Amino acid sequence: MKKGWKIFLITIAVLVILIGVGPFLIPVPPLENSATPQELAGPDSRFIEIEGLSIHYLVKGEGEPVFILLHGFGASTFSWREVIDPLSKLGTVIVYDRPAFGLSERPLSWEDINPYSLESNINILKGLMDAFDMDQAILVGNSAGGTVATAFALEYPERVQALFEVDAAIYQTSPTSPLLQWLFTTPQMDHLGPLFARRLAGSSGDDFIRSAWHDPSKLDLHPEILEGYRLPLQVSNWDIALWELTKTSTPTDLAERLDQITIPTLVISGDDDRIVPVENSIQLAKDIPQAQLAILENCGHLPQEECPDEFMNAILDFLTQQLNLELEQIS
Repeated sequence: MKKGWKIFLITIAVLVILIGVGPFLIPVPPLENSATPQELAGPDSRFIEIEGLSIHYLVKGEGEPVFILLHGFGASTFSWREVIDPLSKLGTVIVYDRPAFGLSERPLSWEDINPYSLESNINILKGLMDAFDMDQAILVGNSAGGTVATAFALEYPERVQALFEVDAAIYQTSPTSPLLQWLFTTPQMDHLGPLFARRLAGSSGDDFIRSAWHDPSKLDLHPEILEGYRLPLQVSNWDIALWELTKTSTPTDLAERLDQITIPTLVISGDDDRIVPVENSIQLAKDIPQAQLAILENCGHLPQEECPDEFMNAILDFLTQQLNLELEQIS
């Protein structure tokens, strides 16, 4: 064999070894100062077992209608804090942490359905409604929570009284490259994945939250907001769970099925959403038959936090005009 070919083959062999073994040489230290969800829970926190998982939730108000609030990526029940009280004056409000977020259980192994998948999220929402013995609910989904709300409405339309799509991530899809999808499932990436997730605990996570606000300077005036987002990052194994969620994220066919939705729907978007562009929400309102659109000025990706008064006005207008609900008690 010629010398050149020997060098080439040796080089390839070294590269294979480095790729196969190298990632395992990078240390992944254990999380420090971890706590249990129960230790981090607030005075209003409740826990319920749904689909074999301990789900953290809050409930306020009574009677109908029932509002179920679904948060987005990296968020939790905390992201709805500004609108729970006003919504509870209209009926019952239930807000819960989806798996991989907040104080809900973060399983590291499972035998059946991946608990971080969209299918599991649909099952958990249905299980929650069944546990409360409710026939219908008004779903309010923000960002990735809008994805879950939409998928549920398509699967169980008879269980949804109305649908609020709040800067919903319907058209965003994860990379479809088969090579990338395969790479995410390798033992090497399973080893390194938690390190990527841990970036959310630092400045990268803060930058992501700031990008969700039209006026991020408000976060400097209210440092407790960033602290509220960081709180669940003290839960044991939050980094591994977030990596498992990342691995599970795959494109959906929701965009192709939107014309099947006949539920009264309001699409809400901040006019300065840098995560889900307002153009996507405009398109969403066109693709869902008879959907209405409310664009809130000087607002970003989290209108329920940054512009709660305008957010509530949009919801109240829709409920009174489209569902003919009697809402005098809000005044």
